[in-house]
Amino acid sequence: MFRLRALHCYPRRVFHYGAACRDQLLGQLQACTSEDQVFDVVGKNKAKLSVSHVSCAMGLLWQFQKERPQMLRTTELIRSHPEFLTLRVLAENKIRLMEDVTVVDMLYNVLRLSVEPHDSLVQQLMTEGWNRLQRFPVTTLSKFSICLSEQFLYYSPLMGQITEIVSQKLDLIEDARVLTTLMTSISSLVSPRLRDALIEKADALLDSMNPLHFNNPRRIVQFLRNIKYTHRPLLEKCNHILLQNIPHLDAENLSIILGLYQSMQYNSCDFRLAAKQRLMELMDTGTDPVSFTKLFASLGPLAGQATREGLESTALSLADDLNAQQALAVVETLEDIQCRNLQLINKIVSVLQKNLDVYRPVEIAKITQVLIFLHYQNPELFSRLRSILLRFLQGSVYPYEVTMLTRVLSMLPSPRMEDVVISRVNAVLPQCSLNDLNSFTMAIAKWIRNDPTYRHSTSSKYVRLLQTLNRCGHDRLQKADRLDLVLEELKYISGEWFEEILLEETIAMLQRLVDQVSWTNVPDLALFLTRTNYLCTPLLDRIASVAIDNIHKIHYSGTYATLLPFAVFNYDPPKVDELFDACIRHFTPHISSFDPHLLVLMAYALAVANVFPEEVIREIFSVDFLAKLDAQLETLPYALNMRVRLRLMELNRAVCLECPELQVPWFHERYCKQLQKRNNSSVSPVQQQIHRMLGEVLGGINCARVAVVTPYFYTVDFECVLDHHQQAVPYSEPSQLLISEDGKVHWDSGSARKESTELPPGARRIALDFVDSKSFCKNSQHMKGDILMRKRHLEILGYHVLQIPHFEWNSMELSTQDAWKEYLRRKLFTELS
Repeated sequence: MFRLRALHCYPRRVFHYGAACRDQLLGQLQACTSEDQVFDVVGKNKAKLSVSHVSCAMGLLWQFQKERPQMLRTTELIRSHPEFLTLRVLAENKIRLMEDVTVVDMLYNVLRLSVEPHDSLVQQLMTEGWNRLQRFPVTTLSKFSICLSEQFLYYSPLMGQITEIVSQKLDLIEDARVLTTLMTSISSLVSPRLRDALIEKADALLDSMNPLHFNNPRRIVQFLRNIKYTHRPLLEKCNHILLQNIPHLDAENLSIILGLYQSMQYNSCDFRLAAKQRLMELMDTGTDPVSFTKLFASLGPLAGQATREGLESTALSLADDLNAQQALAVVETLEDIQCRNLQLINKIVSVLQKNLDVYRPVEIAKITQVLIFLHYQNPELFSRLRSILLRFLQGSVYPYEVTMLTRVLSMLPSPRMEDVVISRVNAVLPQCSLNDLNSFTMAIAKWIRNDPTYRHSTSSKYVRLLQTLNRCGHDRLQKADRLDLVLEELKYISGEWFEEILLEETIAMLQRLVDQVSWTNVPDLALFLTRTNYLCTPLLDRIASVAIDNIHKIHYSGTYATLLPFAVFNYDPPKVDELFDACIRHFTPHISSFDPHLLVLMAYALAVANVFPEEVIREIFSVDFLAKLDAQLETLPYALNMRVRLRLMELNRAVCLECPELQVPWFHERYCKQLQKRNNSSVSPVQQQIHRMLGEVLGGINCARVAVVTPYFYTVDFECVLDHHQQAVPYSEPSQLLISEDGKVHWDSGSARKESTELPPGARRIALDFVDSKSFCKNSQHMKGDILMRKRHLEILGYHVLQIPHFEWNSMELSTQDAWKEYLRRKLFTELS
């Protein structure tokens, strides 16, 4: 009965011919329930097999394999069977007699049975398919595109023709499965116009399809990932459908979807929490290497400590049974969860070592990088990995691969850069993106630090290569004419080389392309300016203007990135109030749809700008929201988790100080004490110098305190009290902090609180802060928003705040002891008067 049901679902191509029901041989094939029975029928009827018989036999062979779990499939045994060779020869001889659908079905089945792409049957079927391409119906075209993708022919002329046909016939496609399959196949070749048309069509078909067909939205997400385009409305719609299907998803599908989201930097709190719950339910099913590997890769990064320990224990027991790919997946997950289980790491590494010869270049690079991040100690293994990486590099012609291999090689212990590295880098430079060039410079910098000969040769190979990289970077920026493409290259770029060599020219290029700033790229441009800490007022003015005019088109989550530079840089253009009002009106109706961590970051950015929307604040400090945020934080990467917790504390402090009427309680006392203890604060040499001089200016070292912790846990660099005669009021004790020779501050419990908070009549409490370069925009002396927010808060706490900018204290004008003391006198006694 099961087999009949399977055949009922089998594609109707089996029944193409009207006489099929009277074909006894076809009936015998259709009655087969195993591969052996199929081969038996084929062996006894070689001379009678027609096109339909061969097609039916191939289809059944794959059908039987597909019904089995991956680990139980026997494709290798099938390919080695003598009658499979018979089927291949017959198929090859009958290609011209096949109908269009049969040609593609045959190609699909033989590829699924792991027949090599260079096999003559595959080659002839590919050629025949190409010849018939224009007359394929879209369903057949979709399946043919899968066959090309299976052979990694993403950029082939044939895939280009399929892309053109899709562009012409897009209006005729009404099947979401057909469309999404084509989208993923042709993603490497779509133009911006076709991209937008495909997104519009996919959005419409999602509304009419069966929501249980979760592979359709998954393929759409994969398409968006492939083209590196975050279309928020479509992504949200796909996420909604996938969320509905969580109860039907297995560990493999959850792993794929979570991986796609991670690569797109898309955080869906609801999906992550639901996926975590579903994976916890599936834990008992992960008892074999195949299912456990998928479960471990998905659940490991989301799980709490107790669950992770259980997963690690299972991984240890299954380690000897893992194959090469499973061991690779496990070791990558060990890096994600920052595993410190040395026994497990050693066990997995032993499996990796046995399979080093089967890994591809990208996989060897991943293994090397993971072992470095796990602090694994095995010089012999790293030496072998280095040799393999160099061998792969020598034969590599792909820019991304050369970049990756060079970057990983630079992480390994090596006294100098090999000539093969220079040769391959020079060979691919004309094809490299700005991000690739930046990776090369960071790798070279590591080799320079390790090579003792560098200091003795200014015309060394390093200098020549760096000069070439500089020239390539400048040329790429000068020739740039499409803002969207440039912003994609700049998305993850950072480091000293870019900031020192290319940043100014990059800003000039962005100003040259300012007319291309639109609502679609405003968030990316705003994030780039924020990340580089570069205050460019013409670009910010353009961002404000475009955002105000098109705020209804920008996805509500994009308002955070749009507002961020204005808050961070404390930039106040004429339209800033209009911009903030427009963004707040736009996203406020959607606050319940925001990911909790993103809403916290948004509210903090607004607080820096001294904007406190009451509805947003009340939402964040509600019990339900904070519970949901706690649950989400458990699933986030460690760095993001810590950042969100810090921003919530700072937002809580800002609301308590600036909006007491909202009656939000201060609930971060314990967190701040833990943070204070963990930070192990130190006083810099400059601060020690200022402290000594303050003592001389004020009449005694006990007239100034250093590193004073205020209510709500701000740390003031220096505190003093001046009476109404401008005379320093000494503290009852010289200092409650001991500063060691290396600048470490040893906290005396409650030192900041032991001094009386009462001031003599007419006296003023002074907070004197040294403001370093991080508190200013990179290209100016414009102070950033968080420093001004700190100043506001200290003033609310009763301080008169004085600031010592680093560029004043370190100026040529203040180069003597007397000049520094005079500067402090002027700050204390003139600016306050």
